[in-house]
Amino acid sequence: MSATSSRRRSTGRCARSASAVPRATAAKTGESYTSALRHIRHTTPDDPAAKSLRLAVAQTSLFNDPRDISGLHASGTEMRRLMHEAHGAGARLVHFPEGATCSPNKRIMSATGPRDIGLSDWTRFEWTVLSEELEAISRLARELKLWTVFGSVHQLSAPHRPHNCLYVVSDRGELVTRYDERMLSNTKISFMYAPGKTPVTFEVCGIRFGCALGMETHYPEIFTEYEALDVDCVLFSTTGETPSAAPAFAAEALGHAASNKYWVSYSSHAPQSVVIPSGIAAPDGHWVAQCRSDGIAAIAVADIEINPKPAARQWRRTARADLYAPHQVQNDPRSDDRNTF
Repeated sequence: MSATSSRRRSTGRCARSASAVPRATAAKTGESYTSALRHIRHTTPDDPAAKSLRLAVAQTSLFNDPRDISGLHASGTEMRRLMHEAHGAGARLVHFPEGATCSPNKRIMSATGPRDIGLSDWTRFEWTVLSEELEAISRLARELKLWTVFGSVHQLSAPHRPHNCLYVVSDRGELVTRYDERMLSNTKISFMYAPGKTPVTFEVCGIRFGCALGMETHYPEIFTEYEALDVDCVLFSTTGETPSAAPAFAAEALGHAASNKYWVSYSSHAPQSVVIPSGIAAPDGHWVAQCRSDGIAAIAVADIEINPKPAARQWRRTARADLYAPHQVQNDPRSDDRNTF
């Protein structure tokens, strides 16, 4: 487990106090002393009204055969182990990848497969076993008092296709909302899933989260929409597709964090970590925590802090609201003509 920690003002369970000096922090996290000191200086809030929450991001093993009962149980067992690790690290919320319970392979699901990719046969999914694992995850969330957000498949009434989704389970073990992927890939929309319809937000400790999924990092409108909805952090879960695609996904996640001035948690499957591990991006567009990069299931933690008056974010909203129109010059040939120096 990779972790970062910093000093905090205590505000109950919504912020954890870490009194360790940089040297102790470095010893705990494996960072250099200089890195730990820089992180502490960077993350100590200047505004006493700033909100803080310790977030854990996970990368999990890839289980892609929903017919495999032992695999479905193994994915649930691994998730619960990582939930315990997140709880032990003081996390208030743990964020898992797309299809953390199972990410059905398109060739396994194809009614005409595996050589050809056709319509998915969802009768192949062991739905009863999945339900057992969902209940076990919810029970542990209640026991640990840990908000848990994870990717799964949400079954609809026949004959409708399921949603590719993120479940949001509260620290009481209650399913409080669900996000369904809206911008699906060609294969997903053609053969596998029904698309979602709306953005989803929820709050923990006064910090507002938004959810994104799958390949939606390719669509900036998803992320600007969440900025308009006043989110403080977007939880983006993906399979990472292939290792060759992972760098683009991660670069876009950093870009969305920087351009919208909010936190982004990037959660992918462990096999992608050899290229880009799961991580947490700060509003200035750099990683403050990343999981291990050896293909092993793991978590990383960081304290995300929200300044109630982010100047850069407020200015960008002002700039997008027709700020410039009254200042534009009209009927001046020196402005209108573009073929003269």
